[in-house]
Amino acid sequence: MIASKCKASLLALTIAGLLGGCSLEGDDGQDGATGAQGPQGEAGADGSDGQNALQGIRLSVIGRASLDAEGAAEIVQYDVDTNTIYVTNSDANTVEMVSTADLTAESMSNPITDFNLTTGTSITLADEIDGVALDGLTSIALSGDLLAVAVPADDKNDNGFILFYTGVSGSAPVFLKAVEVGNLPDMVTFTPDGSKVLVANEGEPSGDYTIDPEGSVAVITVTDGIPADTAALVDFTEFNSQKAGLMAMGMHFPNPEGRTINGVTITTSVAQDLEPEYITANNDTAFVTLQENNGVAVIDLTSLEVNVLGLGFKDWSALNIDAQEDGEVSFGKYAGLYGVYMPDTIAMYTWKEAPFLLTANEGDAREYFIGDDLTEAECTAAGGQDFDDGECLAFTEEVKVKDLTAASGSLLEALQANGETDDLRVTNALGDMDGDGQYEAAYAYGARSFTIWDQNGLVVFDSGDDFERITASIYGAQFNNGDDENEGDSRSENKGPEPEALTVGTVGERSYAFIGLERMGGIFIYDITNPYDAFFVDYINNRDVTEGLAVGDAIGDLAPESLLFVSADDSVTGEPMLIVGNEVSGTVAVYGITQQ
Repeated sequence: MIASKCKASLLALTIAGLLGGCSLEGDDGQDGATGAQGPQGEAGADGSDGQNALQGIRLSVIGRASLDAEGAAEIVQYDVDTNTIYVTNSDANTVEMVSTADLTAESMSNPITDFNLTTGTSITLADEIDGVALDGLTSIALSGDLLAVAVPADDKNDNGFILFYTGVSGSAPVFLKAVEVGNLPDMVTFTPDGSKVLVANEGEPSGDYTIDPEGSVAVITVTDGIPADTAALVDFTEFNSQKAGLMAMGMHFPNPEGRTINGVTITTSVAQDLEPEYITANNDTAFVTLQENNGVAVIDLTSLEVNVLGLGFKDWSALNIDAQEDGEVSFGKYAGLYGVYMPDTIAMYTWKEAPFLLTANEGDAREYFIGDDLTEAECTAAGGQDFDDGECLAFTEEVKVKDLTAASGSLLEALQANGETDDLRVTNALGDMDGDGQYEAAYAYGARSFTIWDQNGLVVFDSGDDFERITASIYGAQFNNGDDENEGDSRSENKGPEPEALTVGTVGERSYAFIGLERMGGIFIYDITNPYDAFFVDYINNRDVTEGLAVGDAIGDLAPESLLFVSADDSVTGEPMLIVGNEVSGTVAVYGITQQ
């Protein structure tokens, strides 16, 4: 069933209040007389006035490794017993092992920029399992002596597998078994106690959208370190009749329903449309992002019952957003413009024994191509949506603000008259409130922020416009850069900095969120000890933003895809570490964390 939750309008009001500083107080009365000065409080036990309390952290790069392949180093894991980083190499279809044993406490005070860590043993994956040809690996997870590797099938009609390896604490992990899961396993993780393996099976359509598998979540039980031979599959078929209710909660379902492509009339159920992206879990409950649909699935790991929460939308009318790629910092506040959270990574932590969720609100448009070797006439005959420079577009929901037909007197009409957001990418699946083909508002991909949610799906904190304002303050027009070549202000019209990677860690007695920006690069740090009093701490970016530099020009680390926090107790240096897998540069960076 659909979880009970406030509708999008109430959620929008909640967000506006949190981000705009609004309250429900009445008018202020006259100020009263100033009271007498109270007595001076007692000094602390050490006689100090509290000025030297540890209230922040500092990050410095203490180790780096390169896989010498663009598009590698997506997902990182860490084995405490051997001080080894496991990292995916999608270019070679291997799992690489990087030793951190040479990092010491002295490394913390000697930040480096070159590659002082080297790769050692690598695990080469099988090309097929049980006669099913495999595609390249997508994700890895580590628990104790067990390594899980997610590998999709090469054919869209086939399910993928989790490949298990044991002996992680030794010098050479060995293959244990393969367990079939759902279609396109894109992310794998363990529950904290290691008793279950959870897999997000994305089930993306084929390029021409004529094959569209159902999304699902696989649950594999682990007993005494040995995974079961089969997985339990959690699907979303019970929601097929509840699409209207899900949309009322702020979800959306863009697809080419009713069109004929390559001779196939497209029909799409809710279960086909939902595409699990990322999972965070405690030992009892899993929370799964449904990125393209702007929702989160909540799965009871005992009963395998599932609920779905719609995330609603973010109002840009009181926040700064740069929607123009004009080579300048061009912030504006726009009524009638909303952000669709569409989170990628999700993480969890507790406050007062209650779970709180954190999401990196990247955004993601659907875009599929029939092929790139068709003529325009062949593309038209195949039912293509558009043809451009040899590419035949099967389906996209993405348009520009100026391409929407505005309803008379609507906020969108005023927004288009302003002209500043004309080329901003938005979805054509939202904003037409009454289905008459005329739009009242525009909905852009992502929220250019991270958000803390309570277990009811309500916003507790959102970083608002921090990411763009802070990077613009540091880099000027070089902000909103791309992820493979330095071209300032080149992403403002398309999701901006794209927060994608996210993790949570405790340093001393305080909890911190670390958020990686896929396009601009770098890591944002927030103190989230109290989710209702979260605040910005620092931003670091190990990247040279000189105009024109590209991958291969010693530009630095590009496109953080995954972040992994290592506690002081588990760290080779005796201090906490943050390990970052940088996809586009194909590099792994290790940050030492010290308290301030």
